[in-house]
Amino acid sequence: MMTLSRTEVVEGLIDELGAFGALIGPLDAAAWASPTRCEQWTVADVAAHVIGSMADVVNGRLEGLGSPEVTDREVAERKGRSPGELATELAAVTKLTADLGAALDDDAWAAPAPGGYDGSLGEGVEALWYDTYLHADDIRAALGRPPERGPGMRPAVHHVAVLLEKSGWGPATLSFDGIETVLVGRGGKTLSGDPLPFVLVATGRGDPATLGLDESVNIYR
Repeated sequence: MMTLSRTEVVEGLIDELGAFGALIGPLDAAAWASPTRCEQWTVADVAAHVIGSMADVVNGRLEGLGSPEVTDREVAERKGRSPGELATELAAVTKLTADLGAALDDDAWAAPAPGGYDGSLGEGVEALWYDTYLHADDIRAALGRPPERGPGMRPAVHHVAVLLEKSGWGPATLSFDGIETVLVGRGGKTLSGDPLPFVLVATGRGDPATLGLDESVNIYR
């Protein structure tokens, strides 16, 4: 079910992490404390989760990654740190991520991911790119900034499609602007236009009725 290439995903993740650091580094205290659409999380908490997840990956702390318990730990470990401090940590983590990515070959990419993740290592890395991209959008939304679709939109659509298919949702044909057609199941109802509203709806951040869908489309339900 992995559809994006190893080179594209590794390079895309590195670029996305760099953009995330550039987004959070200059923020002031008021922006840092702003509430986000992630329930009970401030901008600082969202940043702590993204950076904490990558730090866990590069340090081999993979068991339970993405679970509420691990996510809470990642945020708690970085409580009280400034935007500059987290941006500095992210820069170091990004360097280690690039080193690990360069060492991967196709066999490793296709092998099951460690730490209990349900999918290949490649799918797991794609999920990290998706997560970084989407949480950057959470921060922009919290700060009243416009979204940036960019390269991260492709892995977001692909990753959401994988999770929807695994959950039994569909079938559907995703034919969004600027992205190749992605099938959920054998393909069915066609969804088209701007991909961002679909990604927001499918991750519980938007109203599914605006796309003629119901709550079953939420991958986190």
